[in-house]
Amino acid sequence: MTSVVLGVSAGIAVYKSCELLRLFTESGHDVRVVPTRDALRFVGEPTWAALSGNPVTTEVWQSVHEVPHVRIGQSADLVVVAPATADVLARAAHGMADDLLTNTLLTARCPVVFAPAMHTEMWEHPATRANVATLRERGAIVIEPAVGRLTGADTGPGRLPDPAEIFEVCRRVLAGGREDLAGRHVVVSAGGTREAIDPVRFIGNRSSGLQGYALARTAVARGAEVTLVAANVTLPDPAGAKVVRVESARQLRDAVLAAAEHADAVVMAAAVADFRPVRQSDTKIKKSSAEPDPIHLVKNPDILAELGEIRRARRETYVVGDGPYEAPGRGAGNGAGAPGEAAPGGPCPRVIVGFAAETDDVLANGRAKLRRKGCDLLVVNQVGENLAFGTPDNAAVVLTAEGDSVDIPRGPKEDLADVVWDLVAQRLA
Repeated sequence: MTSVVLGVSAGIAVYKSCELLRLFTESGHDVRVVPTRDALRFVGEPTWAALSGNPVTTEVWQSVHEVPHVRIGQSADLVVVAPATADVLARAAHGMADDLLTNTLLTARCPVVFAPAMHTEMWEHPATRANVATLRERGAIVIEPAVGRLTGADTGPGRLPDPAEIFEVCRRVLAGGREDLAGRHVVVSAGGTREAIDPVRFIGNRSSGLQGYALARTAVARGAEVTLVAANVTLPDPAGAKVVRVESARQLRDAVLAAAEHADAVVMAAAVADFRPVRQSDTKIKKSSAEPDPIHLVKNPDILAELGEIRRARRETYVVGDGPYEAPGRGAGNGAGAPGEAAPGGPCPRVIVGFAAETDDVLANGRAKLRRKGCDLLVVNQVGENLAFGTPDNAAVVLTAEGDSVDIPRGPKEDLADVVWDLVAQRLA
């Protein structure tokens, strides 16, 4: 049985941690709740003990013969602190050990996940940002907070993510998640674009966004900063991802190019409509006895090809010293710029991944698309009834720019996401 320590600090979002605790226990994990003293002002010790089935204490002085300040952390397979207040983040970053929770954090040698929750001003304060950076440098996963309603009438970043989404990140970590994307910024697109015909009707596709969201969740669990551009998706926001919502292909293009400017990798999992109506009616087109006017279409921008073209042009035009700058992306270059800074000239992710949904001649069409788009990896999958769109599983072949291929057998979409990030991480290393 997996041993999980749920650290709880003193924030109004503590009540949500009861739901997180329930998700862990119902999944068969043995959970020990370790609250701070002030956290018990929000939810009391009897509640935590009843829900977890384990004793609850904030002190190092209880059951001293069991040495709890050492044993709890040593025996844990995962420590997750939710909510993690600015105070707990600061004490953890500075190695303080003034209660049972901070002692547990010091003795744990397992993965540690922090889910911050606080007011926007506290989250954005330089001290908090420095503490978060320190924890991430040490290997902890600090999930970006959600944006939404906070205490009182305030709204902004700092809200505790949905407990189910925090649980998904923790589940991926417990399943053997790696931290090979730590310090990386990745952009993922998901869902399907819609092109308006009139205020009621649109041209769209069957994409649910499940694969893109699995890619985003997995990247968070592997330590990445994730921007998720979501087109018409009704799924809950993945914990730790910055979500940008769009509707049309042109909106998705603008959002992806803006986010890609400082990204290490872009994964274009969204199903982008190839065409849009030349004109959109301002009013609903009425049904009449006459045949409707034909809808004339025009091509939408090819976002994947544009990313590849921008990168190619940047490689050719950015010159350092006597020769071309041939290592695009952050932190590369012949002494030009500070480490971690992008070279000038616009968006230039080091790794570009495309998706190709095909119904026939899957591999032949995929290889032709890979050549046209200029991406590094192309995930090719067959779509159709009960295949790919809207299903919890997927199968694919990943084609590489070097001519290799990687078969991914049918399985959960999270498994496909792991293979894709494995290949991306290898190219970023």
